[in-house]
Amino acid sequence: MQQDPIPYAPASVAATTRAPVAWWRTRYADIPLAWLAAGVALVLLVWFGTLGLRHLIGPDEGRYAEMGREMFASGDWVTLRYNALKYFEKPPLHMWVTALSYTVFGVGDWQARLCVALSGLLGLLAMTLAAHRWFGPRAALLTALALLASPMWSAASHFNTLDMTLAGTMSCVLACMLMAQHPDASASARRGWMIACWAAMGAAVLAKGLVGIALPGLVLVVYTLAVRDAGLWRRLHPTLGVPVMLAVTVPWFALISARNPEFAHFFFIHEHWQRYTSTVHARSGPIWYFVPLLVAGLMPWLCLAPGMWRAAGEPAPQAGKGAFRPALMAGVWAAAIFIFFSLSGSKLPGYILPAFPALGLLAGVALDRAAERLWRRQLVVMGVIALAGLLASPLIGRLHANHIPSEFYAVYARWVALAFGGMVATVALAWWLLRRHGVTASIATYAIGLFLGFTVALLGYETIGGPASGASIAPAVSQVLRPGMPLYGVDTLDHTLPFYLRHPLVLVAHADELEFGTQQEPDKWIPDLDTFADVWQHGGPAVAVMSPETWRDLSQRRLPMVEIARDWRRVVVTNVPRQP
Repeated sequence: MQQDPIPYAPASVAATTRAPVAWWRTRYADIPLAWLAAGVALVLLVWFGTLGLRHLIGPDEGRYAEMGREMFASGDWVTLRYNALKYFEKPPLHMWVTALSYTVFGVGDWQARLCVALSGLLGLLAMTLAAHRWFGPRAALLTALALLASPMWSAASHFNTLDMTLAGTMSCVLACMLMAQHPDASASARRGWMIACWAAMGAAVLAKGLVGIALPGLVLVVYTLAVRDAGLWRRLHPTLGVPVMLAVTVPWFALISARNPEFAHFFFIHEHWQRYTSTVHARSGPIWYFVPLLVAGLMPWLCLAPGMWRAAGEPAPQAGKGAFRPALMAGVWAAAIFIFFSLSGSKLPGYILPAFPALGLLAGVALDRAAERLWRRQLVVMGVIALAGLLASPLIGRLHANHIPSEFYAVYARWVALAFGGMVATVALAWWLLRRHGVTASIATYAIGLFLGFTVALLGYETIGGPASGASIAPAVSQVLRPGMPLYGVDTLDHTLPFYLRHPLVLVAHADELEFGTQQEPDKWIPDLDTFADVWQHGGPAVAVMSPETWRDLSQRRLPMVEIARDWRRVVVTNVPRQP
């Protein structure tokens, strides 16, 4: 494999001032520039063009889409609300971007996912820039391809959760730190990059809370202990950076605390300390919870693990005590985040996402230095995995999990088979290209092909997620539901139907995750079924959504319930008799 003559060598000034095509040929002789441009265009088309091809999946996608919609509809960008109740579990950045997306493009599925798509792309570009600065243009290209073909990263960039927004901002923290510590950076450039790093930490705090500071701080502590040198701390420019970070974060925290005195205790104590140190949210998991997620997330690059380890352990590219080690920083970043969340009492798959940009950079460096034989081994391993997935795909059709009808899984099994079949074809094509056009062309084709395969599997989940979303019954409900009319969620918190109805729920008998909101504003919900029965019969026209089991129970009370719509998981009724 073609390698740079000096490890870690950044692109020289002379190289970057050549004619672009001539410079490209000296670095990537085995990838025509036109082919790369076509690949980038294809990736961007798929990246953004598929955002609206699936309906939202509960709970996360529906929750954050609806929170952004309520912010957009109310014009209140300070106090976060979900189903009109105060919701202080998360900071506002994700909802701000979503509400802005609605303002510019209208309310819809792809607009709700635009924030995560931009965050995923931002993280990929940030790590590509840092890799280019430290390891050269070829390693930068391979870093981008490594993240693109990591299923955890590409899938999360198309799934509406706050975890990808945090991961995108955290990627900027790491990338700006790496850019600032390059030995060729001028004093003004280092200062500028560190100010950007502090600003990105502020954005990370507004994305997910204090982890935006805690995780980079933990990484710095571990890194300086590992290299036994505290000189890095003197290059952080805290006298400039801390005020910048506070300017990003303090205004919202001050405003929401002034308007809602109960915010600070709930957000900082309950949602940070108690969430991490206990199982208060019933999201516990074993210490090895994230191991299979890490392996699956890096599935296309498993054979690079030894090379990634060696890259992280190499000495600094410049001599001298205290010389910065970018690969080691990336390794510590990934390891510290992995361990931090593994020790937490609250675990969800998306928590590990901020580790992947650093792993992508290490994978790019390992790919840049890998021998052709190692790349052949990776193709064989991935070919076996893809073929096994293709042969096992019919088993998905036999599932009957999460109360989802098995016929939905049977249809989804075909999409999974198509995805794995495409991956088998991708590996075969990459093998053919390796012999005729070189390693880089093979890697690029492999990465883009796997990205397309993972996208097919994600799009196919619409066969399950679409019926679960309630979008199909929303038009029938909208014919009865009017602005200002109550929409009751009876013993259920439906996370997707309110978004498609553009109408929040009034919870009945079951507060679910909105218990804090109901405690703060008890007049905005109905605590028991007896009260609901009285309001339903005497409170004016209304609509209610409930499970089929709840509908059967209430039918025995002889409440006036005219069915409007029904699917496999919900029944929607009204108390207004239909006109003959």
